[in-house]
Amino acid sequence: MAVGTVIVITSGKGGTGKTSLAGGVGAALALQGHKVLCIDGDVGLRNLDITLGMADAALMDFSDVIAGRCDLDRAVAPHPTVSNLYLLTAPLTLPEDFPGEEGFRRLLDQARTLYDYVLVDSPAGLGEGFRLAVCGADRAIVVAVSDPSSLRDAQRVVTQLSHMETVHLVVNRVRGRLLRRMGTTIDDAMDTAGLPLLGLVPEDPQVTLAAGSGRPLLQLSQKGAARAFGNIARRITGEQVPLMRIW
Repeated sequence: MAVGTVIVITSGKGGTGKTSLAGGVGAALALQGHKVLCIDGDVGLRNLDITLGMADAALMDFSDVIAGRCDLDRAVAPHPTVSNLYLLTAPLTLPEDFPGEEGFRRLLDQARTLYDYVLVDSPAGLGEGFRLAVCGADRAIVVAVSDPSSLRDAQRVVTQLSHMETVHLVVNRVRGRLLRRMGTTIDDAMDTAGLPLLGLVPEDPQVTLAAGSGRPLLQLSQKGAARAFGNIARRITGEQVPLMRIW
């Protein structure tokens, strides 16, 4: 039986566009023919449904599956317009009897048997929610923007992911003109974060417009951030894709 890959998408701080990246890359992988499950790991906030254009579509959450109240197949919500794309949302609060990392690992082991790729959208920071999101992942994508504080936080995240063989950096919301004025380069960002680069995503107002319209970005645009998400998805599957030129 083929076994899928679990990828956690995380960041050291909030505001890096991590959830938009999770939704965009998940949709891109599905549009490329892979069966994809996006799991919202951000207990309480859970905005991945908005990014995917699936606001309030999920009735059950991952704690229901772990507690045995429903099967994974019943709990996931299929995307209304993107074939092969599914969402499993987070609970508003974790129940008192939640089994923690052990239960979440069991959930991911089951998901691996049903999906080609499982993307876990981690909450920002390094707290309990982060530890839960990363505990059973095979690979990690650390999302940062190009300012020094974000890159330093990304470096701190790397120290918590030493159990993973594959950890990559995505620099999001890149503005080439600002990088030039700061006198920095993407190589500087990679050095600061201490990670190999998986992709660059340009600053793109279409990301916000897509979320407001209730549709995935890749259904509205093939340029800018949408193109970057597609390129990142292809690199995840092993394709050699040149970086977008933003500066």
